[in-house]
Amino acid sequence: MDNKNEHKLPPTIRPVEFPEDMHTVEGKEFGGERALFATHRLRLEGATFHAGESALKCCSDIDATACVFEGKYPFWHVDTFRVTDSVFRETARAALWYSRNLIMRNTLVEAPKMFREMDNTTLEDVKIPNAQETFWNCRGIKLRDVEVKGADYIFFHCSDIDIDRYHQDGNYSFQYCRNVLVHNAVINSRDAFWETENVTVYNSEINGEYLGWHSKGLHLVRCKINGTQPLCYCQGLVLEDCTFGDECDLAFEDSDLTATVNSSIVSVKNPRTGSVKAFSIGEVIIDKNVLAPNDCKITTEV
Repeated sequence: MDNKNEHKLPPTIRPVEFPEDMHTVEGKEFGGERALFATHRLRLEGATFHAGESALKCCSDIDATACVFEGKYPFWHVDTFRVTDSVFRETARAALWYSRNLIMRNTLVEAPKMFREMDNTTLEDVKIPNAQETFWNCRGIKLRDVEVKGADYIFFHCSDIDIDRYHQDGNYSFQYCRNVLVHNAVINSRDAFWETENVTVYNSEINGEYLGWHSKGLHLVRCKINGTQPLCYCQGLVLEDCTFGDECDLAFEDSDLTATVNSSIVSVKNPRTGSVKAFSIGEVIIDKNVLAPNDCKITTEV
C-alpha cells in the first residue's frame, strides 16, 4: 500500500553545496551591530556572537561549527549556510529570517520565533525547547530527529514539508499548510492541521482537540488519535488502519471521508458522505443538522 500511495513532495528541498575557497576564522568573539555584515565564503569555528544585532546579515556561503549566538537576528537575508554543533541562546530571538539553503545539525535552539520566510531548510538532530511561532511562511522544510516544545503556532502558512522522527509539544500547529509528509511523529497539539491541504501522516500519534478541521486531502495511515471532536468539516479525508482513544467523541461532523478504524469510537456525529468502518461505535448521532447528501455508510465489526 505504501509503495503505491506514497505521498510525493515537489522538488523544493534541494542539496546545499559550498564553494571550495572558504576563508576560516577560529575562536573569535564578535559583538555590536552587523559584525560580519555582507561577508561571503566564510567558515567559522568556535566563534561567539555576543549582544548586538544582525551579525551575519546579507551574507552567503557561511559554514558555522561549534558557535554560540547570543545577539538578535544573526542570520537575516543569508543565502547558503550551515550551522553544526552550535547553540542559539534565548536572547538570539528571531535568528533566521528571510534566508534560503540552510542545513542545521546537532544544534540547540533556545530562542523563540525562528525560521520565517525561509526556503529550503533542513534540520537534523535539533532541539528547540521554546519553539513558539517557529517556521512561519516557509517553503521546503526537511526535519529529521527534531524535538520541539512550547511550540504554539509552529508551521504557520508553510508548504512542502518532509518530517521523520519528530516530537512536538505545542498547540495550533500546521495551520494553513500545504503538501506535508510526516512519518514516525508524536504530535501533542490542539487544533493541529487546520485548513491544511494535501497532508499525509504515517505511523504517528496525534493528541489534541479538534484535529484537522476544515482540511482538504488529509490522509492518516496507522495513526493513533486522541482528543474530542476530531476530523470535522473535512474534504477528502482518508483514514487507514488508525486507532482512536477514549476522548475521540463527536467525530467526523460534516466531513466526506473514507475511514477504517481498528478500534472503537466513542461517537460519530453527522458525517456528510463516504464510509466509516470501526470495531465498534458507542453512539451514532444523525440529527436535523446533517448536511446533504447524508449518505455516509457506517459499519462496525465487533
